[in-house]
Amino acid sequence: MSLYPSLEDLKVDKVIKAQAQFAQTTTPMPAITEGTYQPQLATAGMPGSNLYPNLEELGEYMGLSLNSDEVQRNLALVPVADNQVAVPSLSGVGGMVRPVTGADVGIRRAEIRPGLREIILCKDQDGKVGLRLRSIDNGVFIQLVQATSPAALAGLRFGDQVLQINGQNCAGWSVDKAHKALKAAAETRIELVVRDRPFQRTVTMHKDSSGHVGFIYKSGKITSLVKDGSAARNGLLTEHYICEINGQNVIGLKDSQIKDILSTSPTAMTITIMPKFIYEHMIKRMSTGLLRSSMDHSIPEV
Repeated sequence: MSLYPSLEDLKVDKVIKAQAQFAQTTTPMPAITEGTYQPQLATAGMPGSNLYPNLEELGEYMGLSLNSDEVQRNLALVPVADNQVAVPSLSGVGGMVRPVTGADVGIRRAEIRPGLREIILCKDQDGKVGLRLRSIDNGVFIQLVQATSPAALAGLRFGDQVLQINGQNCAGWSVDKAHKALKAAAETRIELVVRDRPFQRTVTMHKDSSGHVGFIYKSGKITSLVKDGSAARNGLLTEHYICEINGQNVIGLKDSQIKDILSTSPTAMTITIMPKFIYEHMIKRMSTGLLRSSMDHSIPEV
């Protein structure tokens, strides 16, 4: 069963498959016998000799501005054999089919990977790694990653769960114990085992012809959705905070700054969100000014 980053990708892929199936079931016309009436098949808009799908009728599908050539490139269509319909190759994040999203880099930057990863840190000249931690439900989570710190350079993010520090399991630890473990660690090597942002999820959406995805936010929190917009179609929820846009952390930024990031984002946009009650517990005792000035808001590398 195929996976898709957005509902738009799923719908467009279904249209392509329907066209491909129709092309496969279209049998060649019998030889014309002189003097025999031969009915003409309607071929306008059908795939050509290469049997690539024709998506001209989808020009304004779901409010999107689709281009048939661009969709074909996104699918990386590869002919199976002579006289067979080209099929999409599975590529990208998690092997998802992406006829609309294509090779968008934002979805890769925002990916929340399953499983665990090991991070090797060192301390800066002040003997710090640039992390502030928070204890939630007997787990230790990253509350703040300081800009340009060793933690930021290592790719740690707000909401990551720290499972081990130098081989010691962190389950049940208090924040003080976790901070003391970091402080006592050697300056040149600190080994962390982390799980990517278990309280967060990503939603991929697509701007309509007017450049909107269809949600309203205030102070970083999603307050309402536009009916039939891409945000509503793809399951974006109200009472959730925006943590990242295309993998870039926006926590603590002003709404005007978030608006600038949204407006300059490409047509495909991936937003990382966290439920309100968890988010507010996560940033407890941290001022907005601290989040704005200290949090790492750089664009991650992929």
